[in-house]
Amino acid sequence: MATFAAGVRYPFGMELSHAHEPALQHARPQPVLLRDDQTVAAALEKIRTRVLPERVVYFYVVDENERLVGVVPVRALLGAPLEAQIGALMARPVLALPHSASVLQACEFMATHRLLAVPLVHADGTLAGVVDMTLLSSELNDFAERRSIQNAFETLGLRLALLREARAGRRFRLRFPWLLATITGGTVCAVVAGLFETTLAASLVLAFFLTLVLGLAESVGVQTMTVTVQALHTQAPTLGWYARALRREGATAMALGLACGSLVAAIVWTWRGAELEAAVIGGSIAATILAASLIGLSVPSAIHAARLDPKVSSGPITLALTDLFTITAYLGLATVLLRP
Repeated sequence: MATFAAGVRYPFGMELSHAHEPALQHARPQPVLLRDDQTVAAALEKIRTRVLPERVVYFYVVDENERLVGVVPVRALLGAPLEAQIGALMARPVLALPHSASVLQACEFMATHRLLAVPLVHADGTLAGVVDMTLLSSELNDFAERRSIQNAFETLGLRLALLREARAGRRFRLRFPWLLATITGGTVCAVVAGLFETTLAASLVLAFFLTLVLGLAESVGVQTMTVTVQALHTQAPTLGWYARALRREGATAMALGLACGSLVAAIVWTWRGAELEAAVIGGSIAATILAASLIGLSVPSAIHAARLDPKVSSGPITLALTDLFTITAYLGLATVLLRP
């Protein structure tokens, strides 16, 4: 288990010498619990009778047995019709932690899921308390207001990763599962290439340029993925944003594909005098670069939307999918066009 120096100061004034203390010690009771069968009007009337903390982001919803069943953001509650049912407004299932969670676990949970608060629950599902960003420091909230909530979460995640001291075992468990995507993708690519053994044997020039075709597609896929991950620091992956990014990246990828494909085709034609092979290789490069750009945009967007960390997981998945498509498209096109 990682150790922490007492009283050490971190960015934004965070002092996490209490990182391994139970989060419940720092939790606040929830002053108002809503019922899923209440109307918005009844809920607001109940809220007005209670003394609320300075900042309220979420209201939590319980059933008739006081078990936590949902959460309603304040904005959703205030903007809903008075006759609407709380059960229809609430989000479920609730992202929660057991009451035994530590401060560090609660902070990591909020950073990973981009929550401003997280409930702690007993084994029977009843609410034990709520911890929020003030668990770290009010300065972090100030930072979020000055910049953006998204940037605050990103910075918090990096800070917590450093606080864990990034031991070798921790790094291995964090990264190895995603590398399995590369191993799986490489194995599948080998199997697919084996299916085209006759095509490769009939035209050695295809084998000569296989690594080049793969390398170009991977490079474009990684470039697009990197740009997308950077954009996701400050932008939620909505459908509108994705459509705009797709048009932008698609136009760029088409230009790159045509330029790279034409140049490599000219090299093949000049060096080997193989016109048809040059057309196959150049066309494959154009198609795979376009596909790689789409993959590089889509993978981190989907991972971010699933509330996972795109910085760690996007690379292996992007490369595996890019390689698989490239091998299949390259050798498939060659088989069709070079068939005797």
